[in-house]
Amino acid sequence: MVWLKWLPWKFIIRRAARAHGFLDPIALLAHLHRFAQPSEVAEPIELLRAGVVLHARGLINSRVIQHNLDWVWPYWIERQFDPKDDSFVPRAFSITHINLTHRNWTAIGLPDCPELPIVDPRGLVTPLFDGWSLDGWILAEDGRVLLPSRLQSCLQKLHFGNSLAVKTETHQDAFSLITHAEVQLEAHTPVCRMRLIACAGTEAWAVVALRPYNPEGVSFIHKVVLSPDRTTWTIDGRCAVEFSAPAERHHVSHYRTGDVHIHLRDLDDESAGACDVGMATAAALFKLESNKPREIVASVPLKSDQATTDIPIAAWQESLRNHCELRVPDERLQFLYDAALRTLVLHSPGDVYPGPYTYKRFWFRDAAFIIHALLCAGLIDRAERALDRFPARQNALGYFHSQDGEWDSNGEALWIMRRFCELTGWSAKSDWWHSIHRGARWIYKKRLPDDHDAFHSGLLPPGFSAEHLGPNDYYYWDDFWGIAGLQAAAYLAESLGNKEASKKFLREADAFSRAIDRSLGKVSERLGRHAIPASPYRRLDAGAIGSLAAGYPLRLWPSDDPRLLDTVDFLLSNCFVKGGFFQDMIHSGINAYLTLHVAQVLLRAGNPCYIELMTSVAELASPTGQWPEAIHPCTCGGCMGDGQHVWAAAEWVLMIRNCFVREEGDRLIIASGIPRSWLRGRETLSFGPAPTSFGTVSLSIESERNKIVISWKGAWHAEPPCIEVRVPGFDPCIARPDQHAIELSL
Repeated sequence: MVWLKWLPWKFIIRRAARAHGFLDPIALLAHLHRFAQPSEVAEPIELLRAGVVLHARGLINSRVIQHNLDWVWPYWIERQFDPKDDSFVPRAFSITHINLTHRNWTAIGLPDCPELPIVDPRGLVTPLFDGWSLDGWILAEDGRVLLPSRLQSCLQKLHFGNSLAVKTETHQDAFSLITHAEVQLEAHTPVCRMRLIACAGTEAWAVVALRPYNPEGVSFIHKVVLSPDRTTWTIDGRCAVEFSAPAERHHVSHYRTGDVHIHLRDLDDESAGACDVGMATAAALFKLESNKPREIVASVPLKSDQATTDIPIAAWQESLRNHCELRVPDERLQFLYDAALRTLVLHSPGDVYPGPYTYKRFWFRDAAFIIHALLCAGLIDRAERALDRFPARQNALGYFHSQDGEWDSNGEALWIMRRFCELTGWSAKSDWWHSIHRGARWIYKKRLPDDHDAFHSGLLPPGFSAEHLGPNDYYYWDDFWGIAGLQAAAYLAESLGNKEASKKFLREADAFSRAIDRSLGKVSERLGRHAIPASPYRRLDAGAIGSLAAGYPLRLWPSDDPRLLDTVDFLLSNCFVKGGFFQDMIHSGINAYLTLHVAQVLLRAGNPCYIELMTSVAELASPTGQWPEAIHPCTCGGCMGDGQHVWAAAEWVLMIRNCFVREEGDRLIIASGIPRSWLRGRETLSFGPAPTSFGTVSLSIESERNKIVISWKGAWHAEPPCIEVRVPGFDPCIARPDQHAIELSL
C-alpha cells in the first residue's frame, strides 16, 4: 500500500470540494492548526473517534427528537427542548443535538463486574452499555398519566448494603411510583433488576415501557416480541427482559405511528412489532387496584458483547474489607465519601475507568488519580491489580500509551507506581523494572534541547496534554509530571538496588527542573507576576489550573511557593462561578475535581478557604452523591463528559484523606483540614486505617467540654515519623516519638 502515499490526495480533495461548492478542507485544516503550536500529533485519533461517535448520535437526535416532541423522552430532552425551562438550548444552526444540560446518571453493578447499567435522574434504567432503556409509568383509566421524565422534581437516593441500588420516587396527584434499580447475581449471571412499586388512588395500570434511547439520545430498537406466556420481551432477537408477572395488556408501536405512549388506551393488544428505522417502542401493562400498591420487577441478564473478566464477582462487603473508614458528624460529607468509595470499586473491575458510559475506557491520567484514591482508601489489592496492567500498555519506545499526543502519561504511570510502593512499604516489583526503565528513558529523550534561549527550551514538545487546557502547546502540566516521573523512577530503581540507574534518573530530573525554572523566570518577567500560565506562550487564563500540579498532587515545590499561591489567587479571582472552578475551555462548566485541586493547594498552604471550596463541591453533587465531569452553571446538571465522573469521586476521597492525614516532606501532618464545626458536638471523629508513606495510621478525635483529644495508632514501615498536629484555629503541636495523643484546650 506504499503507492497510496504517492497519490495527489490533497489535490483530489481540493478539486472535489470546489467542484461542489464547498470550502477547501485542506486550507481550512491548515488554518485551524495555526492556532496551536506545531506538534507531531494534531488531535489524538482516540479522541476524534469518540467525538465522531458522540456527534453521529447527535445527528440522529437532530433528525428524530425535534420532529416528535409528542413522544415521552428522557429527562434531559424534556428539559433541554422546553422553551419555558432554564435548561432550554436553541437548536437553530446546531447540526447535532447533544445532552448539554443534564448529563447526570448513576451506575449500578457488582464489584469486578464490567457491566455497568446506569440510571438517569428520573429513574430511567439503561441496562446494557450504550443500549435501550426501561422506564416506569402509571396510566389511569380516565387518561391521566404519571411520566417521571416530565416531572420537575422527584426524590432519588443511592442505597448501600448487599447491593448498590438507586431508588427514585415520583408523585403526582393520587399517583405514586417508586423505581428501585440494582444488579444482583443470579445463577452466576449478573442481572439488572428494575423493581416498580406503583400505587394510584383510582383504577389504573402500571406500565413497563421499552424506550429506544438512553441519557445520550437515540439507541435503536428494530424488533420486539412478547413471549407466548407474556412474561418476556425478546429485543432484536437476543436481549431479554423478564417480567415477574404476565403482562395483562401489551402494546407496540413503530416510528411512523408514533410513540407507544400515544396508543396506551387502544383496545387492540399486540404481541410483536418491528420498525425499519429502529424506533420501535413497547409497553407492558399491569393492573392496579385503587389505593393498593403493586410490585412489578423487570429483569435483564447482563450478557453483552464486551469481554468478561476472569475475576470472580466479589460481594460488596468483601470488596470493602479493611478499607479506610470515615466517621464525621456532617451527614452529607459522610455520604459523599461512602458513595465515592463505592464508585471507585465499581469502576475498577480490572482496568480503572473514569466513567460508566461516555468514559468507559482507559486513560493514564485518570488512572493515576483513581488508583491513588484506591491506595489511600486502603484498597491495595484492587490498586495493585490495575497497576500490573500498565506495562502491557507501553509501546516499544517506552511510551505509556492511552492517547496519542499526551506527554503526561509516562510521568503519571511512574508516579503512581512510586506511590504504591511508598504507601505499602514494599519495593518495586521486579516485573516492573523493564517498564520503569524504558518509561523514564522516554521522558528525558522526549525533552527538547535546552541549549538555546527560547521560552520552551528543555521542555517537552507541544502536545494535546489534558484536553481541557487548550490547543496543542508546551504545557507545564506535562513538564511537572515528567519531573515527578523521573524522580519516581529513581526511587523505584533505588528500591530494586539499582543505584546507578537511580542516580541517572535524578540527574535527568534535576536538569529538567532547571529548564522549567529558567522558562518560568522568563514568563514571570513577561507577565509581571509569579502566576504560572498553562504554557510559556499563553497569557493567564483558566488553563493555568494545570500548573497547580507542581503543588498538588506532586508536591514538587514547598507549600508556600509564591508561584503556586499567585496562580491560585488568579484562579480564585477570575475563574470561579458559584464557588467552583469554571473551566472556560472545552468543558465550559464547573469542575468538581479541579476545584478540589485548588482546595488541596490551599490546604497545604494553611489557607482556610479550602473548606469553602469543599462545601461548594459537596453542594454540586447529585442526590446520589455523584459529579459529572463538568457542571452547567445554571441548571447544575452535567454539561460535559460522563455523568458519573470517577476522577471527581477519587478527588473527594483524597480531599477527605488529606484533611485528616497527609505527608509533607519528612513529617506526617494530622488533622490540618478538620473544620471547626465538626468539633462543636460530642461525636467522635475517626479516620483509618489510612495508608501513608510512613505506614498505616488510624486517627480519632474526641471533643469534650473544655478540650479536644486527638489520638492515633500507627503501624509504621520503619521508625515512627515526626508527627505534627495542625488543627485549624490552634497552634501546631509536634508530638514526641513515644506520644500517641495530644490534648488541645478549647
